[in-house]
Amino acid sequence: MSVVALAPGYTGTVADSEDRFHGNRLLYIGWDDHLLFCSPVCLPLPATMPFGALLSEVLPGVYGSHPDFEKLDWGQAQWLDSGKPFVPDPAKSLADNGLVHKSVIRFRVPGLKGIKGSHS
Repeated sequence: MSVVALAPGYTGTVADSEDRFHGNRLLYIGWDDHLLFCSPVCLPLPATMPFGALLSEVLPGVYGSHPDFEKLDWGQAQWLDSGKPFVPDPAKSLADNGLVHKSVIRFRVPGLKGIKGSHS
């Protein structure tokens, strides 16, 4: 997510660079067809975290209150990384799955369309 300054020669300190997050990198995660969560969440996560731990240890605390969460089959999930399809390997780290600081990932699961199919 680079920003282009409108003023020529502008310089400044980048306030959200990876080195400012104590060994973590920001990862934006959105659940498509579930607008109860109006936008992706932004989480500071270690690059070494296995993708499987994201699914089993982190996302239940983020999305677990949604009635569809208990119906989730991660094996059926379809993933996008910055708008491009990708298939994460649960055994590999976030970094080894190609996720960098400020990556935006989204997922959807066929058949799950929010509360009573309302996309909420």
